[in-house]
Parts: sequence; C-alpha cells; structure tokens
Amino acid sequence: MATAGVRRLRSLLELQKCGCRRFCFSLTRRFSSSSPTSHLFEKIGFIGLGNMGSRMADNLIKAGYDVAVHDINHDVMKSFSNKGIPTKGSPVEIAEASDVVITMLPSSNHVLDVYTGPNGLLMGGNSVRPWLFIDSSTIDPQTSRNVFGAVSACSLRETKVGQEAPSMLDAPVSGGVLAAETGSLTFMVGGSEEAYIAANPLFLSMGKNSIYCGGSGNGSTAKICNNLAMAVSMLGVSEAFALGQSQGIASSTLTKVFNSSSARCWSSDTYNPVPGVMDGVPSSRNYEGGFMSKLMLKDLKLAQTSAKNVDLRCPLTSQAEEIYAKLCNDGYEAKDFSCVFRYYYSGKDEQ
Repeated sequence: MATAGVRRLRSLLELQKCGCRRFCFSLTRRFSSSSPTSHLFEKIGFIGLGNMGSRMADNLIKAGYDVAVHDINHDVMKSFSNKGIPTKGSPVEIAEASDVVITMLPSSNHVLDVYTGPNGLLMGGNSVRPWLFIDSSTIDPQTSRNVFGAVSACSLRETKVGQEAPSMLDAPVSGGVLAAETGSLTFMVGGSEEAYIAANPLFLSMGKNSIYCGGSGNGSTAKICNNLAMAVSMLGVSEAFALGQSQGIASSTLTKVFNSSSARCWSSDTYNPVPGVMDGVPSSRNYEGGFMSKLMLKDLKLAQTSAKNVDLRCPLTSQAEEIYAKLCNDGYEAKDFSCVFRYYYSGKDEQ
C-alpha cells in the first residue's frame, strides 16, 4: 500500500499531465523543497563528471540541491571543489554521505565497478544509506537489471517512504551535451513506478522531459532503440544527400524538399549533416562538439548484442555498426556521428 507521500507524488504526476503545464511544472520543481518528504533529497551524490555528467550535476546545484561529487579525473574534481562543492574520494564515500546517488558513466564495466567493485557504492554490504540509486549511463539492459538486483538485495539503514530496501532506476538520457548544459534532457526511466514518481523532481531539475518506460532495464532498452533509429536515420539522410549532390541538386534545396515532405526527420531538420546548410550543428564546425562516432558505435554494439540475445534479425543494425566501425578505424572516432556524410559517403560542403 502506498504511503501518503507516494500518493501525493502520484497526484503531482497526474497534475503534470493536465493542460496547465507551466503551473504543474513549477509545482513539481518546488516539490523537493516544499513537501514533508523533502528530507528524501537532502543529500545528493553524483558520480561521473564527464561532458554530460558535469553539466547535469551543475544543474542540480543550480536547482538548490546539496550535491557531493566523485570522479577519477582529479582536474574536474578540483574544478567542482573550487566552486565550493564537496568532493569524495570514492563511490563508497559518496554512498555514506548521500540520500540519493546518480551515476553517469561511460560503459557497463564502469557501472559494475562503481556499484559492486572495491570501494563501490554497495561496499557496505547488506546495509546502505541511499534510498535511491539512479544510473543515467547508456549501458546494456541486462547490466541494468543485474545492478538493480544487487541494489534490491541490500537493506536501508533508515526506512524511508515506507520501504525497507533501496530502489534503483535506469534513466539514460537523450539530447547530448547542449541539452545537458541547458537542462533540457529527456530521461527514459526503468524501474518501479513509485521510485520514478519520487525521483521526478530530480529529473526535472536536469531535463525537460521524463518518460516512464516500465520495469528495470526498460530505460536502457529505450535508449538503445532510440540511438539505433537515430543512427539509421542519419545514414539514410546522408546517403540521400550524397546521391542528390552527385545528380546536381544542392543540399539546401534537397533539405527544403525533405523538411516539407515525407522524408522529414531530426537528421534533416534539426541536425543536418551537410556543412553549410544549417548553423549551430556539428556539421557547421567541422563535426566537432557533438555525439562522437565512437559513442554511436558503442550504442550500436549494445543494440546488436540485445538483438542476438533474443534471436532477432536486425540487418540495419549490423550495417550501421559496420559503417561506424569503419569511421572509427579511419580515425574519425572523436568526430560527431553526422560526419558519416563527409567521411563515408564523400559528401561535399554546400557552396
């Protein structure tokens, strides 16, 4: 049976779905500091201060949360320390000082090490302080479920929200570095719905959308599927632009055709891969400062593994993986994934 606090959180979520979006958003943003359950968010631990994580942590701090951070990069730790933000020397130190822990890490192995390795978040064994763990890393769904199982096997030192065991959410994000900086990420969340509802004020401090995807691992599955579709879309658009150029049609003209007809998609109207067609996107700055090709390759490998695990034929996943593997092998792993237009299809800049 849900506690009064959880029932109130559910009612807030329902308010968010109504037409008064601005009022509801404001109410939810204030909830962590104005409700009787605000003690649930008194101390937030954040682990993983890379391009995404550092900006997410900054937005939590701007929202007024008491945040402590950890990363293996001493320079980035020093930058937070210089701003007066507490830093901790290990994941277990973060766990000892936090009510909620958020992780944003590069790979499945990093996540396993931070949660279950030496000096990991769960080093305390059967008893932990945090009532909620949120992993926003992009990893394979099975690892998310394995970590969920390890967290669920622990007990809470102090019973909170009527629960005796800590909760775990897998909550990868979409939007990239710019969205992380502006607080406009979309969170795809797997785990218990009660934990999702409780965590929503945190998501809305770092992003503009959060979508509940179902049980443990479903957030990771949603992210993998999203990036698979994004990769295939970018390949299709890039191939079409390259063909159009070879036939003498300007890419800016073809973009107008796409964006006013059935080929319209994010890769054409928001993240165009042809240099000179659109300002403010990686293709306009030599494919720098975007979603690196090596990260897209990593996500395609995750999709391929997930497909094999359920014996699902995914030929486009296989082809996309081969193309991005070639890009990376050719030295373009740090370029934005839209560079496939130039470096695989030999597309030309718009004149």
